[in-house]
Amino acid sequence: MSLAPTLSTDRLTLRPQRVEDFEPFAATLATDRSRWMGGPCSRREAWLWFAADSGSWSLNDTGGWTVERRTDGTVLGQVGVNKPDFFPEIELGWMLHDGFEGNGYALEAAQAARDWAFGPRDLSTLVSYIDPDNAASIRLAQRLGAVRDGAAERPDAGDLVYRHPHPQGDGGMEAYA
Repeated sequence: MSLAPTLSTDRLTLRPQRVEDFEPFAATLATDRSRWMGGPCSRREAWLWFAADSGSWSLNDTGGWTVERRTDGTVLGQVGVNKPDFFPEIELGWMLHDGFEGNGYALEAAQAARDWAFGPRDLSTLVSYIDPDNAASIRLAQRLGAVRDGAAERPDAGDLVYRHPHPQGDGGMEAYA
């Protein structure tokens, strides 16, 4: 059985999810904040999502991490490198809980997850599926160096696909612009 690795940045710890992380996760998915991810979601739907992100580690060595601030242990949100059965490719995704935006936490957590994906996990490709109205996530994907790939398959026909450049070369990234 594979468990989520623990990753550290200057300000954050990305760690395996714990059952006590579910309450803030479910609270976020119950609000309008989750509209970019198919929400708002019921508590049941949130649990299925949370459990899938946790259990996915043992199935395919991908999943979700709880993002925690190192100074005080505050849970800020979640980041994941995931591939549910209905995703065409492995996705880098992020979600902050209310009140933690604007501090660079999502960027820092996503960079750590991306670096793990291309480093120890040894992925050759990584995408982010983003609702076209989610301007903040589009900006974050672009800050991460991702480029829109209009030809890529997607789990939802309305999503945009942003392809993250591999650190060992652009892998033809110019073809996606």
